[in-house]
Amino acid sequence: MGICAKELRQFVIQPTLLHLGDDRPCVENLLMGTAAQASGLGFHLTSDNNEGLGIYQIQPQTHIQLWDQYLINDPDLASRIRGLASQHEFLAHPHAELATNLSYATALAWLKYQQAGAVIPDGAGLATLAEIWHRYWCQSETLNPESFINSYRESIEGLQLAANSQKATAA
Repeated sequence: MGICAKELRQFVIQPTLLHLGDDRPCVENLLMGTAAQASGLGFHLTSDNNEGLGIYQIQPQTHIQLWDQYLINDPDLASRIRGLASQHEFLAHPHAELATNLSYATALAWLKYQQAGAVIPDGAGLATLAEIWHRYWCQSETLNPESFINSYRESIEGLQLAANSQKATAA
């Protein structure tokens, strides 16, 4: 079992997006679905081939590229992102931040979508988010938008339903 979906949304994704100035629910949902698809909301912090790290399974070369090709052009945004990273560990082990620092990893995941030119319409439904994920994030030929939808439903909607039924049982 990974991270509680409600808590990931409330304590990591929402504050990180607010910090970045794009705290729309459609973006929250895209990042929740990306984490669900990539790692089962943190069930695994590295991929089977050890290429991706953290809840979003961001690869070290993507991490470098975001800094060297995207953030270099926006010093203010780079400063906000750097402010999310650990003071000393980032300098010693920058890629480890992708696995150990949820806010930093969330910011980088959103930047990956932004750098790719993804446009997330307000009110986007799950099918639209799945298409966006597939177009801008998915690097596997075996995955499709339906796999994103299934992961979202199992990891996020399923956990919320389970939490609601536990509350009902306790009452």
